[in-house]
Amino acid sequence: MRRALSLKEVFIENKWFFFPFGLFLLLGALFLAFSHTGDAIFFFSNHRSHWADLFFRYFTRMGEAAAYFLTLGILLFVSFRYVATLPLLGLSVGLTSFLFKELFKHDRPYLLFRKMGIFDQINPVDGVVLNGGTNSFPSGHTMSAFALYAFLAFCLPRKGGAGLALFVMALLVGISRVYLVQHFFKDVYLGAVLGVGIALAIYFLQFRMKAPWMNKSLNLWPGRLKP
Repeated sequence: MRRALSLKEVFIENKWFFFPFGLFLLLGALFLAFSHTGDAIFFFSNHRSHWADLFFRYFTRMGEAAAYFLTLGILLFVSFRYVATLPLLGLSVGLTSFLFKELFKHDRPYLLFRKMGIFDQINPVDGVVLNGGTNSFPSGHTMSAFALYAFLAFCLPRKGGAGLALFVMALLVGISRVYLVQHFFKDVYLGAVLGVGIALAIYFLQFRMKAPWMNKSLNLWPGRLKP
């Protein structure tokens, strides 16, 4: 078992995830400060393509349950302790998303644009059913993706490019929610922040798990991939 790491050590060890994430937070904050609600949706609405529609319709699912099973399969070859904490990660995401949505009750883009009488200016993606409730803020898909892929980045023994790739995957899930007219950018921004916060909390929690079997894995290459 690895010794418990400090927050600073986790940040340094996973700089390939946290550096682009920090850049996203900075640029995203500037965008929110100097744009209007819905600007990002209108931008994508005016710049659609067949291949982008197809890509985002399916890639948005990388923030859903199937992605957790895929991650679980990967972590089986790293350490059972990470596998054991993965359900807690999913539960934390679901509970946090529910509580924040109930607290803020922000309109989804479809509902807000209909109230404003401007929905006819939007070019929706064919085949996508638009949610119209008051559960827009934050984006649950984005929160899930950032929590899941940040946690996976923290757990993988080999850092570097994997951390960057996992950040890009989480970011694309977030972008998909705006592209598909399911969320505003502010929903995605908060979802990303909460998701990474949850990933950090669960990652530090797993250091408290002491059962010997949790330090084992299905590693087929002893000595090459040690957690």
